[in-house]
Amino acid sequence: MELTFGPRRATYTNIADLPDLCSPLSEDELTQFESFDTIYRALCAMMFNYVPMSGHPGGSISAGRIMASLLFDGMDYDMSDPARLDADMMSFGAGHKAMGLYGMWALRNEAARISAGGLLPGEDKWQLRLEDLLGFRRNPVTKCPLFNKFNAKALDGHPCPIVPFIRLSTGASGVGDASSIGLGFGAMDYFGKDSAPKVHIIEGEGGMTPGRVSEVMASAATSSLGNVLMHLDWNQAAIDSNAVCRDGETPGEYVQWDPCEFAYLHDWNVVFVPDGFDFQQIIAAQRFSATIDNGQPTCIVYRTVKGWRYGIEGKASHGGGHKHCSDEFFETIADLQQMAGSDLSRDIPSAAGKSAQEFADEVEAHYWEALNVVRQAMEKNTALTGLLAGRLTAAQERLNTSARKPRKGAPNIDAIYKAASAGPASVPAECKLEPGGSTTLRGELGKVLGYYNKQSNGALFAAAADLYGSTSIKSANDGFDGGLFNAESNPGSRLLSTGGICEDGMSGILTGVSSFGQHIGAGSSYGAFIAALGHISARLHSIGNQTRAEVDGGPNRPFILVCGHAGLKTGEDGPTHADPQPLQLMQENFVKGHCVTLTPWDPQELWPLVTASLQARPSVIAPFVTRPNEPVYDRAALGLAPASASAKGMYLLREAQGEGDGTIVIQGSGVANEFIGVALPKLIEEGVDLNVYYVASAELFDMLPEAEQLAIFPEERAREAIGITGFTLPTMYRWILSERGRALTLHPFRGGHYLGSGKAEMVLAEAKLDGESILESVRAWVKDGALQAV
Repeated sequence: MELTFGPRRATYTNIADLPDLCSPLSEDELTQFESFDTIYRALCAMMFNYVPMSGHPGGSISAGRIMASLLFDGMDYDMSDPARLDADMMSFGAGHKAMGLYGMWALRNEAARISAGGLLPGEDKWQLRLEDLLGFRRNPVTKCPLFNKFNAKALDGHPCPIVPFIRLSTGASGVGDASSIGLGFGAMDYFGKDSAPKVHIIEGEGGMTPGRVSEVMASAATSSLGNVLMHLDWNQAAIDSNAVCRDGETPGEYVQWDPCEFAYLHDWNVVFVPDGFDFQQIIAAQRFSATIDNGQPTCIVYRTVKGWRYGIEGKASHGGGHKHCSDEFFETIADLQQMAGSDLSRDIPSAAGKSAQEFADEVEAHYWEALNVVRQAMEKNTALTGLLAGRLTAAQERLNTSARKPRKGAPNIDAIYKAASAGPASVPAECKLEPGGSTTLRGELGKVLGYYNKQSNGALFAAAADLYGSTSIKSANDGFDGGLFNAESNPGSRLLSTGGICEDGMSGILTGVSSFGQHIGAGSSYGAFIAALGHISARLHSIGNQTRAEVDGGPNRPFILVCGHAGLKTGEDGPTHADPQPLQLMQENFVKGHCVTLTPWDPQELWPLVTASLQARPSVIAPFVTRPNEPVYDRAALGLAPASASAKGMYLLREAQGEGDGTIVIQGSGVANEFIGVALPKLIEEGVDLNVYYVASAELFDMLPEAEQLAIFPEERAREAIGITGFTLPTMYRWILSERGRALTLHPFRGGHYLGSGKAEMVLAEAKLDGESILESVRAWVKDGALQAV
């Protein structure tokens, strides 16, 4: 019996089977598009040659006609306003095609400059000029004279939002597909399915092989994201292979599917373009895809050759090319020189007898000469620039005519920040807790997120790795439609389906949701998994926020990475899940201001910590919350600081009544509850008088003025302190400065082994982090002279 695909909402079309659609361009238009591609391919060759020899020419060239067709025919956008929220977007899952992105953007800018100057934004920061290509793969501190004369952009090796029209930082394998689909979620929800801007993802078949891509393609199809289109440059070449996929009867070296099968398996519409270098087929396929109205995402698969007409094809052209100023290089750009009526100097810059800077300056001068040949070719062909400028104007007119508006009842993200401005101490009635009871940290986090979601009419999209209820993040959807979001059948839900047990893809999607700018994405799983699997997406999201702010000056767009079931109290699941290590991956491990970790011990701390984090607006908020119930203490009756003090990040939980017998720094709900509930009362009864600090957020503490930090936690306290942590020892180093203090610090791995399974109290006892063991250790420390000189 033959195995076939089951029913699909999606469809498959070979564009060659629709010959009536395959001549969208007139003969003259086709001639001009061909001329444009000649210039573009030569420009890619120049960028590799003069940087020198850096970048990815092969994939940039094979995708060039796909990108050109989108920019000058398939997309509705406004060249004069790259920040327009209602515009279609192009996003680069294949971040290594950045060379092509920059070259294509610069040529588009030249066409507008020459034939429709009114289309250009007024400020250079909103353009990518030909001059900016002097900054390709250059550091901002580059000293080359032309780079500085023209104030060229430092264009990273992979795309980021310093480039106009680019919303995301991409390039890490498959993450760009995830975050691009996240843009699709954001646009779909904010504008509604009838008006949502489209997200055009540029990718290659090699970029489909990471597991996270399967996760996110499943998510997009399950959620009926009909505004997402992937443009798949199937050139069969990767870094090390010329046979990535199965190709007909020939097995692939990496995977045994072809891109059409892969997309269709995931219920994406597939439009196959047999000749990915035929502008007629390419544009016909892109126009046809716009007519598909079944609500499913679409993948247009273009059959191409990596490095086409470059002189080096396949894997050899992925990150390699012609030798610097070689005869082969000049053969590659011969048609361009003929179009420009200008020949480049064939003098090969030599490093002999020159400093590194002198040589770089000489190469830059040759590069600028080459870029001017490109400019001359464009300026001489006013028929070409006129055609392209006219199409840019038409794209703007189509966008204006579409009159896309936010849907009725669209989310209002500003309401979240307005509600947070009330401050950590202003706890709304819905989030207040009465002492004497018990609840979970995860439950209170869900309740806080739910409160903010209601305030903003649903500006928080939540997801989980098949743990919506278990991690309590489903509470973010309280008051909204039940079930999981589907753009066609259930658009009111605030819970996203992100592929199942898929922390990796989920994190990427949610960073894209946040990057669109009208939502906050929040995803949860075991901290043991999501801290590691979400780390790449969190880092790229931080880079994206930084580079976007360099252009528009706006604040970060937070993404919430919920490390649920954190630490030893998940002991029943064993050491594979009850992991103390994840905090070390996140805490103080990002550029300052971009990640805030939260480690509450008392459920009453969730409101102040989340609220303070939203006020701070980092790129990433990472709460670490436990699974079991925790007691709600009467903190005032116990002489403890109020829960609102946690918003400072690190605070004096219990102040010594006299001179003090020593300082203890605690982090982690399990150990804090054991210390407060068991050890501290007995120590007080025995007359041991301690200063007890709690670390609720290292990063919120770092945001305080230095003087306030020292007032809260003077250096002499750090030199006398020992730590008690439910996380790893290195997370204590900044608080515990003495070797003796570090040696005496209590932590889960102090016994030199991974801990076993069992109920929380048993695992804590094995680690000697239960209340009685903590009491014994503190007694010994005090007896041995807690305040001895160090």
